Amino acid sequence: MKPYDVQVRGTGLVGHALALSLARIGLRVALVADPSASNHAARGPDVRAYALNAGSVSLLRGLKVWDALPPHAATAVHEMRVQGDAGAAVEFSSWEQQVGELAWIADAAVLERELASAVRFSPHITVVGAGDPGAATAALTAICEGKASASREAHRVPLDRRPYGHRAIATRLTSSKPHAGTARQWFRSPDVLALLPFDAPLPEASYALVWSVPDARADELLAMDAVDFIDALMQATDGAAGHLELAGERAAWPLMRAQAGAWCGPGWVLVGDAAHVVHPLAGQGLNLGLADVAALTGVLAAREPWRDLGDDKLLRRYARQRLSPTRAMIEITDGLLHLFAHQSPAVRELRNRGLSLVNRLTPIKRWLTARALDS
Repeated sequence: MKPYDVQVRGTGLVGHALALSLARIGLRVALVADPSASNHAARGPDVRAYALNAGSVSLLRGLKVWDALPPHAATAVHEMRVQGDAGAAVEFSSWEQQVGELAWIADAAVLERELASAVRFSPHITVVGAGDPGAATAALTAICEGKASASREAHRVPLDRRPYGHRAIATRLTSSKPHAGTARQWFRSPDVLALLPFDAPLPEASYALVWSVPDARADELLAMDAVDFIDALMQATDGAAGHLELAGERAAWPLMRAQAGAWCGPGWVLVGDAAHVVHPLAGQGLNLGLADVAALTGVLAAREPWRDLGDDKLLRRYARQRLSPTRAMIEITDGLLHLFAHQSPAVRELRNRGLSLVNRLTPIKRWLTARALDS
């Protein structure tokens, strides 16, 4: 008898979530640790934050991870304000959309730690090294190694990679004003700036920053001292979130869109960023990955008793479920980015009129919110 049913390659958040999800349906999982994978702890404090929709929270709650998070590690978003570059804006509220929360902002490091802890205590998951002979005998290999996946390359799956020439700058901030559960976003060509409400280090008065800027501008911002950086940030936000102060180090990473040429084959499947990468302006990257986890788990749980876990026809059911919504999100975020980067006065007027129109049409806002909540 083979020791494992599935080997999950990749020990990031999506890999851990998939291992736990498959273990909950009774599969024996080998979680293959890659010692060459990036280690955020080794590079200093992790200032990343994730925007999670209702579907992602439901999955994490089912894995017994969400309710284990300390209170400061997840902050509810009840309002979102998106501003264009000519005064136009659109506002979303949980009250107007008749939902409990629009989203949650979660501390990346704490969430990853809780997932790793759950993995350690799962009797159906064994963490093994990359060369473990038992893992290689598993009927299915789930590749969750991110956009630079070596396993995807080993299967000779092409990746349509399109760099944006931008980087995302992230840090933590404190504010002189309470955030009131409001996420704020500015489209100021060519920048996209988001302030995500957070409850640490100051409860109800902190933010996680994600600032997407061209590479040259990123170099300038990262080279600034704290005073100059805050001055630039206050100018970019018009002081709408109060007086801001740095509460963490600054980190940055390059941005791209990417799609794998194939999602699966006999005995293997791609999950998360190994299959797709999206611009962070909509905050949907992790939500797409966790939706992959839920879909793959559902397909494997519902398989015919005689069908092997690595059966190509079975895995194509998963790919068909996920391909359309993922492509749609990639194209929507890419389209928004290019729309707000366009310098034509006519295009600028059109996009700002569009924001104002959407803000007046509650049914459209409700439809957009429903799509974002479910990813």
